[in-house]
Amino acid sequence: MKRITITILFLSLLVPSLKAQISLPSIIDSNMVLQRNTSVKLWGWAKKNEKIKITGSWFSQPIETKADKNGKWIATLLTTNSKEPQTIKISDSSSEIALTDILFGEVWLCSGQSNMERALSGGNAEPTFNGLGAIAKANNPNLRIFTIERAHSKTPKEEFGKVQSWASVNANNVADFSAVAYFFGSQLQEALDVPVGLIHSSWGGSDVRAWMSEEIVRTFEDLDLNKVELKDDWEARRVPTMLFNAMIHPIIPYTLKGTIWYQGESNRNEPERYQQLFPAMVNDWCHRWSIGNFPFYYVQIAPYDYRNPNAYKNPENAAFIREAQLKSLDAIPNAGMAVTMDLGESFTIHPPKKKEVGDRLFYLAMNKTYGFKTIDYSGPVYASHEVKSDSLIITFKHAEKGLYSPKGLKSFEIAGEDQVFYPADASILNKKYVLVKSGKVSKPLAVRYGWSNWVDGSLFDTSLLPASSFRTDDWDDATQAANE
Repeated sequence: MKRITITILFLSLLVPSLKAQISLPSIIDSNMVLQRNTSVKLWGWAKKNEKIKITGSWFSQPIETKADKNGKWIATLLTTNSKEPQTIKISDSSSEIALTDILFGEVWLCSGQSNMERALSGGNAEPTFNGLGAIAKANNPNLRIFTIERAHSKTPKEEFGKVQSWASVNANNVADFSAVAYFFGSQLQEALDVPVGLIHSSWGGSDVRAWMSEEIVRTFEDLDLNKVELKDDWEARRVPTMLFNAMIHPIIPYTLKGTIWYQGESNRNEPERYQQLFPAMVNDWCHRWSIGNFPFYYVQIAPYDYRNPNAYKNPENAAFIREAQLKSLDAIPNAGMAVTMDLGESFTIHPPKKKEVGDRLFYLAMNKTYGFKTIDYSGPVYASHEVKSDSLIITFKHAEKGLYSPKGLKSFEIAGEDQVFYPADASILNKKYVLVKSGKVSKPLAVRYGWSNWVDGSLFDTSLLPASSFRTDDWDDATQAANE
């Protein structure tokens, strides 16, 4: 059931225009999920200086607030852990809005570019594995979705252009919803046994700058949006701040539990810059929401050949952007990264294994946000290395029960003082180290793993969570022997 607006007839005769009636942003509606057991914000518009009364089915007494001189009002409510549907009535002197079937639960924002946008039903000649089964079985009144459709603006908007309003998932409305978000949220709802609300806001091919506020973009570069002329709407996805203004700003300050994010392909040619931009975006979002450093879990881009599988140097080699994403973990408070080294496909930038991506984001949330510490959330992470004669021995963090490789280690390279990397033999030593060597490098200094656009990950922990590509060096001009 949607919101119901009632105009008080007698008083409405005194009002020259219905524009003065109380109104709400589209994110605040019947069927919504409010973050449970915390303070949440409701806001909207009315006549300037108008008194607003809010009554909730769980309230002991109404809450009152007042619209400012511009007609905007905001109120803070305390939610509970109740699983029962709730109602809210919001009224001013001339009208009343009734919101029904409201749930308290866990609210997550799901954003990024095309791999977040990719639907359960798949794309053009690109499937989503497990998507059809998920659609057929989707019938969950405790999983609610809200989709913000593509839009752009040169200035921050108070309201969205078009949305798909809050609704419980079912086979008729979930097919075009984000697959990664759905697989994440449906498992979270089942595991926690509480309602879950997913707010989806993404645009394929978008640059990270497009999701940043103008104030933050200006700390990195000059920006004059008055000079921006778009040939078509599609260009907006690459223009700084345009998507933030239209697709993120109107959500603020709707209380979230956290965010999941899948983006980076559009910035792969500037890894050093991305390593600065991306954490700045996240920290700005947290500041604007004013709810602390909320969980921000993101996906490292998957291997893909980018029609140049043998590229080795920066920026042609996507291993550098994967490295930037890995390093961003240290710059983003309360962050986590889902590694996809084993999920990519050489022929498509949109790998079909979206459930596995959703799974890994789910594991992050369960461990780091909800305190289920027995749930592993990270594959092996390079920690240090030691030279032993003609070999290098590599030590890893997050491999408490040891290392695993289902088909044997591959995609390792080793180099000496000349900074030329040769294919190397690699093996797991004592179940917890990796030993790397090559007959062509007698005095090794550095190792790289998965250091190419396209690679099929081979190094895992015992939870079958993969290691990221990594390097033990910081050389800018290293070369690859096979490409000489």
